[in-house]
Amino acid sequence: MVRYLGGQPLTREHSDAIAEWAQELYEAEGIGLLAIERREDGAFLGMCGLHHQSSVPDEVEVAWRLTYEHWGHGYATEAATAWLNHGFETLSLPKIISITDPPNTRSLAVMRRLGMRFEREAVIEDEGAVFDAVIYAITANEWRTRRAAGRR
Repeated sequence: MVRYLGGQPLTREHSDAIAEWAQELYEAEGIGLLAIERREDGAFLGMCGLHHQSSVPDEVEVAWRLTYEHWGHGYATEAATAWLNHGFETLSLPKIISITDPPNTRSLAVMRRLGMRFEREAVIEDEGAVFDAVIYAITANEWRTRRAAGRR
């Protein structure tokens, strides 16, 4: 099931092209949308990471796409937490955003669990699809304050 961000499943070729792009981006900048595997059995869950979304190229987005059967198990929050730590602590980014469709309540819930706050509405183009979106954000200082308080 692909409900948001264009609503179409990726072809194998498109998926492979994204994986190649992500690896190149990770090697060049330390960011990318990389595969998520479940620790206990190595099952592929989806992808998560930091990247530059083409509609807001001056900002870094934390993003995730999980296969439907793995929704609702906390994997997106866990993976995004690791990437936020990397972005703020390793890369010294001042702020990280996340983008979704307004009706995507599951992604909005992940953003809120991460301590992200609504920043603005936007019109986003992603691989030829144009959609209304909301952008949430968290600063490095906000993230560190949450971590010091023992929250994700």
